Formats: sequence, C-alpha cells, structure tokens
Amino acid sequence: MSLAKFKGIFPPVPTIVDKHGELDKKGMANLLDHLIDSEADGVLILGSGGEFCHMPPKLRLEVAEFAVKHINKRIPVMIGISSPSTKETIQYGQHAAQIGADAVLVVNPYYALLNSDAIYHHYKTVAENLDIPVLLYNFPALTGQDIGIDVITRLAKEQPNIIGLKDTIDNISHTREVINRVHAFRPDFIIFSGFDEYMLDTLILGGHGGIPATFNFAPKITKGIYKAFIKKDYQTAFKLQRQLAKLMPVYAIESPFFGVIKQAIKLTGVDISTEVLAPVTKLPKNKKDLLIQVLESAQIPIINK
Repeated sequence: MSLAKFKGIFPPVPTIVDKHGELDKKGMANLLDHLIDSEADGVLILGSGGEFCHMPPKLRLEVAEFAVKHINKRIPVMIGISSPSTKETIQYGQHAAQIGADAVLVVNPYYALLNSDAIYHHYKTVAENLDIPVLLYNFPALTGQDIGIDVITRLAKEQPNIIGLKDTIDNISHTREVINRVHAFRPDFIIFSGFDEYMLDTLILGGHGGIPATFNFAPKITKGIYKAFIKKDYQTAFKLQRQLAKLMPVYAIESPFFGVIKQAIKLTGVDISTEVLAPVTKLPKNKKDLLIQVLESAQIPIINK
C-alpha cells in the first residue's frame, strides 16, 4: 500500500447544516470545492470539528456519503468513525470502506476511562475487521485520556492496517517521542499534527503534515508552511508560522469552536450556513466581533462582514 497520498494538509471539514440540523448539501459542496481549489491534499470528514459527537447515526452516514460522492476522487477522503463502542466503530468503518473513502480516523473510546489493554484491544479489533487504512486519533483533552505511547508503538508494530496517527496534544515532546520510537522500525508510519501551531514542529521532527482547522479560512498560511518546508524555504515557513500564531486565539473565542470556524469561513468569502448542531448555540455578535479582530490581526481579508 502506497502511503504517499496521506501527506500534507488534510483540513478537518465542518459539517454544514441548516437551521433544522439537516445537511445543507449546497453549502457543504461550496466548502468542499473551496478546499480543493485551495490545494488541500485531502480532507477529514466527521472529525472533531465536523460535529460528529452531536450527530444521530443517520446524519453521520449521510455526511460521509455526500462528501465522498461530491469529491469524486479529486483528493483523498478520510472519514472519522469514532464511537465509544467498538462494534459501532467497526460498523461506521465498514460503511466508509463501502462508499469509497480512502482511510478512517479513530479516536480512543471516551466517557468511561479504559486501561491500556482495553484501548489496545479496541484498536486491534477495529483494524482487524476493516479493509481500509486506519489512523489513530489521540485527543486527550476531549477523550479524557492519552492513547499512550506504548500502545501506539505496539499497534504500529503489530497492525499493518494501522498506518498513522493524528496527534492532537498540547505537548510536542509527546509527538517527538512517538516519531522517534515508531519510525525506528516503521519509518513510513504517518504522523499528522492535530494542533495547527505544532505542524511545523511536527514536520521538523519527521512528521508528514497536519489536520489544521485554520486551513478552512486561511489556506495560504498552513499550506504555505507545508510547501515552504518541503522546498526547504525555511524563512518563508517561519514567516508564515508567525502569522499562524496570530490566528490561534480563534480557538479560545468559544467552546466548542464549531461555530467560530464556520463564521470564519463565511467571513472570508465562502457561501455557507453558520448553523451548528444542538446542544451548541450559534456564535453571538460580540464573539463574532472578537473573531473579526483576530482575523484582521493576522492579516486575513474579511469579505463578508
């Protein structure tokens, strides 16, 4: 299996919905086309920013099917299939394979804290029951626990169908240790940065790219960092990294950040709905004003105020 297509920038795509919580196909198509036109190397559908955690199963399946069909092999599609249930995770994964997705992303089971053996067996069971590449998704701030470097290393060693990791952790030394340990015996194991501002660090350490939400509304920055790094144009990479740093306050405007990202996309010129799924509420005007200030501080053009 060639892993070359799983490198670069794979933005986590917000799910565009209407005021009734149904998929807004026109808006979703507009966003997907915008990402492709902006040179995304692939996309992540139904990641954390895609609001999978607030979706009924039917909507999750519909979103996955629509995205794969609309993209139509123009770029690779990764589908988030996370669930606290191993059986349900497998079912979502089988569906992703059937509709033609290129890979699936799996966060460790959440709510009930598990020991390391349980986490290992969850991933082992998922990987052995799916005929599609699997990437681990480590996001301890939301799941409540780290997958664990020992578990990641063991899975990389024993499960060839597990091809990589999205490491969304506010600790670059964790990503460095994963790379050092896993690449010692499996140098093609894909490592994506989950936090935008750690993408350049991840590339320097031997990683392969990032899954940055900021690409949705500021694609020239994160894609520019990646392209500059590959070309060894480090001065450009550093300049863009400093610009990216000015965008990071967007994540602190509201929790969760779903509405913030959608509003930023609309402000920068993409015609989408900014509705979010309950229980999240729409971004109020005072926080929209804060968002505009952050975008302007990073010199991101505002098209639709």
